[in-house]
Amino acid sequence: MTQQHFVRRREAFWNRFEGIINGGNKAVRAQAAWFPRGFRELTQDLNIARANGYDPSIIERLNRLVLEGNQILYGRRSLSFKVPLDFILRGFPRAVRSQWRGLGAVHLIFYGLLFFTALLCVRFPDTVYDLFPFYQLRSLEEMYDPESEYFLTPREISADADMFGFYIYNNISIAFRTFAGGILAGFGSLMILSFNAIFIGAAAAHLINSGFAGTFFSFTSGHSAFEFTGIVFSAQAGLLLGYRFFVTKGLSREASVRSAAAAALPIITGSALLLLAAAVIEAFWSSRHEIAPVIHYGSGAAGALLLAAYFIFAGRKRI
Repeated sequence: MTQQHFVRRREAFWNRFEGIINGGNKAVRAQAAWFPRGFRELTQDLNIARANGYDPSIIERLNRLVLEGNQILYGRRSLSFKVPLDFILRGFPRAVRSQWRGLGAVHLIFYGLLFFTALLCVRFPDTVYDLFPFYQLRSLEEMYDPESEYFLTPREISADADMFGFYIYNNISIAFRTFAGGILAGFGSLMILSFNAIFIGAAAAHLINSGFAGTFFSFTSGHSAFEFTGIVFSAQAGLLLGYRFFVTKGLSREASVRSAAAAALPIITGSALLLLAAAVIEAFWSSRHEIAPVIHYGSGAAGALLLAAYFIFAGRKRI
C-alpha cells in the first residue's frame, strides 16, 4: 500500500478520533462504545506506518493520537474508585458465598483446634509448657499483666502509628505464608493454619490460668473477628490452589491452576483488606486500656455481627 493511498483511506478516521480527543470528557462519553475499537484501529495504523517507513510527520501524528487515546482509556480509569468499591460492596462477599463449603470446613478446622487446645490447657495447665518454651510464656504474661509499668500508660499517636505498621507487617506476613503454603499440595496452608489455632488457644488458656483473662480478652475482642477471618480466608485460598493442582477435573494442569487462581484471587485480596482493618482496630482502638472492658467487648461483638451480615447480605441482587 502506497503512502498516499494509506493516508487518503484512513485520514477521515484519524480526524474523527482527534476530534473526540479534543472534544474533552463530553465527547469521549458520547463515543464511549466506539472509542476502544477506534483506539485499536489507530494502533494498527501506527504499526503499518512504522513498518512501511512512511513520512515521519504521519508517524508522529499517529503516535501522538495513540498516546492521548491510551491516557483516556487507561490513565483516567486508574483514578476511578468504582472498581475497588464494587469489589468491596459486591465482588468480595459474592466470592465468599460461592466458596462457602470450603470456607466452612476451614473455619471448623481453625476454631475446632483453637477451642480444643484452649480447653485442654485450661484443664491441664502444664500442657502449655510442652508446647512452648518458658521464656515465650513469660513474655506473654508480661504483655498482659495489668501491673506492668507501661500497661495503663496512654501511648502517643506516633507510637500508635508505629504499632499499626508492625501489626500490618505481622498480619500480612502470616496471611502470605498461609496462602503460599498451598503450593505444597495445600498441606503448608493447613499446617500454618493449625499452628496459629493451637498457639492462640494455648496462649488464651495460659493467660486465663495466670489471672490475666480480663486484660487479654479486652484487648483482643475488638479486632479478633477480622484477624481470624483474614487468616482463615488466606488458608482457603492456598488450599484451593493446592487442591486444583492435583484434581484438575478434566482440564490440563495449567488450566486447572489458572482457574483456581481466578477463584482464589478475590479471597486473598479480601483477606488482605480484613487484616488491614484488624491492624487499624488493634493499633488505635484495642490498645486503649483506659476504655472500660465492657465497651471493648461490645465493639468486638458489634464488629463480628457486622462482618457476618456483610458476607451474608452484601452484593445480593434485589428481587
